[in-house]
Amino acid sequence: MNDMNLPGAGGRFIRGILDDNPIFRQMLGMCPTLAVTAGVDTALAMSGAVLFVLVGSNLAVSLLRKQLVPHLRILIYTLLIAVFVTIADILLKAHLPDLSRALGPYVPLIIVNCIIIGRAEVVAARQGLWPSFTDAVGQSLGFALALLVLASVREILGAGKWLGIQVLPSAFPTWGIMLLPPGAFISLGILVSIVVWFDLRQAARARQARHAAVGAEPASQEVP
Repeated sequence: MNDMNLPGAGGRFIRGILDDNPIFRQMLGMCPTLAVTAGVDTALAMSGAVLFVLVGSNLAVSLLRKQLVPHLRILIYTLLIAVFVTIADILLKAHLPDLSRALGPYVPLIIVNCIIIGRAEVVAARQGLWPSFTDAVGQSLGFALALLVLASVREILGAGKWLGIQVLPSAFPTWGIMLLPPGAFISLGILVSIVVWFDLRQAARARQARHAAVGAEPASQEVP
């Protein structure tokens, strides 16, 4: 495959965090996003697991990209991802058993996470090790950023705490619904709406700037 028109390593990294954020922009990985963000600790643990799996699978697929058989590539992606997911699950159970229990089945379900498979198909199967690595790190940081923001909103409003530390006065009324599934949907909907509003505002400003430039062009060409 021709890599000439594909983004480089730096572009992959930056786009993964902001422009192609897997949660706020691509709307991928919604299942763990809604399920593990009742607390910041579980959100960070899931983010770490996704980082490990995404980096490992991207590098493995990139190394094998020239040997991939087109009609078997999804199977190969899934097998490679399953290897790293199994390692991550074992490490969590061995070193962070409480968080492992809190995450429940959502670590094994990383195997079918659209973010992981999507990056293998879009980037790792087409580009070398360095762009695949930076893409994995950028996407993982974007995923972690989204989970951290969502979990912070839910934990602070729902329990008055952040990472178990009391941040709101005890007299402040907490919203228990924020720690329940409806709170996850409400919080995510509001955050995505803010991102969409910001995008529309930036696009409107860009159009205004272009119109202003076009309108000023004839005047700038006038001879005094």
